Amino acid sequence: MRYEDATADVWLPIPAEEIEGLPEPGGSGLNYRFWDGGPEFPADPARCAFYVVPYMKGSEIAVRPLAAMTSLRAVQTLSAGIDHVTPGIDSLAPGVALCNAKGVHEASTAELTLALILASLRGIPGFVRGQDAEEWRAGFYPALADKSVLIVGYGSIGAAIEDRLAPFECARVARVARSARTTARGPVHPLTELPALLPDADVVVLSTPLTPATRHLADAGFLGRMKDGALLVNVARGPVVDTTALLKEVESGRITAALDVTDPEPLPAGHPLWHAPGVLISPHVGGSTSAFMPRAKRLIAGQLRRFAAGEELANVLLTTG
Repeated sequence: MRYEDATADVWLPIPAEEIEGLPEPGGSGLNYRFWDGGPEFPADPARCAFYVVPYMKGSEIAVRPLAAMTSLRAVQTLSAGIDHVTPGIDSLAPGVALCNAKGVHEASTAELTLALILASLRGIPGFVRGQDAEEWRAGFYPALADKSVLIVGYGSIGAAIEDRLAPFECARVARVARSARTTARGPVHPLTELPALLPDADVVVLSTPLTPATRHLADAGFLGRMKDGALLVNVARGPVVDTTALLKEVESGRITAALDVTDPEPLPAGHPLWHAPGVLISPHVGGSTSAFMPRAKRLIAGQLRRFAAGEELANVLLTTG
């Protein structure tokens, strides 16, 4: 993985002087260039060997320099998902490692997941509207205690969500991933068993990456298998859910939903999801907290120390061939 030229450019979306633990510029063979998605590139893209993708700037910006990065050896995203850079992969030479930000977003995304679950079950949006209207909206509301939760997408974020569910006295937590395995908390079911698990879940959490296999995973059939009164929580990617099918279910009042991501996104004014009954929407802020930057900087510094030393990178999801 070592870049063998005398010097190589590293494109960073955070100024190098703000990241502790980076290899020293020059002496390590690395030159740091700051680029956060602006219209002008900081240097010749052909000299870039390590590209850290600007965070939350969209696919068009993420892939814009890739075709010209003929010396590229590694692409590092600052998101758990890599779907925003995959459109540019075909333009890359063989041997380029594509790495995600495992370890950066688990805490923030898991926190938001619990917040969305609790807010939806306990009626917090209605309380806020009641406060605005000076109305005292007392009553009985569902609790998370004694509920059955199904986590669909049991990677590091899914596991972090379960860690935070542990104190809430859930009746059961079931886990689903692409393939079966065993964890310290219990078995992980393969995706093929999902249809049989859905009818028993009071809360279904989506935390999968967006891939061809998971696009519209939560379609009419999936949603139709959810029990009456169940809550769907999406902290994955918007297109994991078929929006048309979801609207049909929530407008009937049969299920509710809490969505940190939507399809389309950003959700445009006038879209029916904004005012659909039983739907709570947050604007894709699962990873956008004070916890992000310290973890992102530690990841970047660690990866570049490995890169400069010729060691294998962490979090490699694929290598171009």
